[in-house]
Amino acid sequence: MSNQQNQDRDLEGKIALVTGGTKGIGKAIANRLARAGAKVIVTARNSPVEADSDHHFIAADLSLPADVIKVAGQINELFGGVDILVNNMGANTYPGGGFGTLTDDDWDQAFQVNLLSSVRLDRALLPKMLQQKSGVIIHISSTSGQFPIWESTMAYSSAKAALNAYSKALADETGPQGVRVLTVSPGLTKTEAMEVFLKDLAKKSGITVDEMTQTLFERVGGVPLGRMAEPEETAELVNFLVSPKASYITGANYFIDGGNFPVVK
Repeated sequence: MSNQQNQDRDLEGKIALVTGGTKGIGKAIANRLARAGAKVIVTARNSPVEADSDHHFIAADLSLPADVIKVAGQINELFGGVDILVNNMGANTYPGGGFGTLTDDDWDQAFQVNLLSSVRLDRALLPKMLQQKSGVIIHISSTSGQFPIWESTMAYSSAKAALNAYSKALADETGPQGVRVLTVSPGLTKTEAMEVFLKDLAKKSGITVDEMTQTLFERVGGVPLGRMAEPEETAELVNFLVSPKASYITGANYFIDGGNFPVVK
């Protein structure tokens, strides 16, 4: 086997969990880690339409504490823990229109899904990583965490900003014990969820989806590369960060946004 082929399989023997791993960015990450040699576990609320027999699927709604306990229990029983945890679960399904449209339930759900699901799962699976003095945790955040759009992402952006702060604090705590923690913040990405989001905004604004897409590009300050990201592009970044090639990287937040972020990060 060539050196290049060995590098492509540098996750051989590793156990990886990808939450929200049946669609979009999560699915792309799960497939990429599997190609690198990892045994991949995926969670989602519903079984995938096209199940990948190479992945072990666990049905769960990780916004519910009981489901986090269920997932962690199954993983510890079947696999003895994980070496890689990618907290990809997240959603921006909350009413737009600013503070007056958001109820306490909307705020609570935004934080349950986009922050506390990761906190609870880390708490359940991190002890085994600390015991073996190795492991990598990736929190999939969003550029919205530092670029909130009041009309459409207020609750979501607030929860992602909290996730960013938590992720950095956890990295500082676990780094001396051999566990790396990183954040990846995708920008506009071509997923099913993004399509639904754009259609909903377009309908409310009385314009076409193409017009809404252009409006969104302008609202975030433009994207120099002129397009949305493909999920596979974020998956490549995550694959690098969990690999031995990134062994000296922890605590950082990586933006993958086509250059759209309007300030020096």
